[in-house]
Amino acid sequence: MRQTTGWRRYQMLLAIFCVSSVSIATQAQEAKTVVGPVNPELHDGAEALLAGDAEAGVRLTLIGLKQANSARERYTAWSNLCAGYVMLEQLDTALDYCNRVIEATDGHWRAYSNRALVYVKLKRYDEAEQDLQKGEALSPGARTLKAVRAMLRDAVEPVAPSIVIDDRRQPPGPGDDD
Repeated sequence: MRQTTGWRRYQMLLAIFCVSSVSIATQAQEAKTVVGPVNPELHDGAEALLAGDAEAGVRLTLIGLKQANSARERYTAWSNLCAGYVMLEQLDTALDYCNRVIEATDGHWRAYSNRALVYVKLKRYDEAEQDLQKGEALSPGARTLKAVRAMLRDAVEPVAPSIVIDDRRQPPGPGDDD
């Protein structure tokens, strides 16, 4: 399967935000003298997503979800599962996890970003636009939202090349000087 540069860039941004979500929770717990991540599988799942290993990321995150001790850990797990299933091109499953986060809390901009990407891939552009607007209201300037916005714009308003170069060689014809 050939991936576009924009899609690969989005995957990296997505993975970075997955890890940062877990790191924030980890830092808060470490302030209470807890050594290491509170939910190692959730943390390792996010690290695997960051490394581009969606299968391991999803597997570890599902284990971490079973051990989630707080709503925040559950939301992070669901959001990371959404991202992982997008990476695996399992869009219906990704959409389910995004919806879980959004139904539980409407303040999770990453879930809107992930779901907007799912909608772009499913060619549900109006829904993608709505989610992008909600995500941008929650986190103006977020790079992942900008990346999905660019993907939506490319899908809805493709840019046609303004210059076409014909570099085919024509055999010299009669009267052509070489």
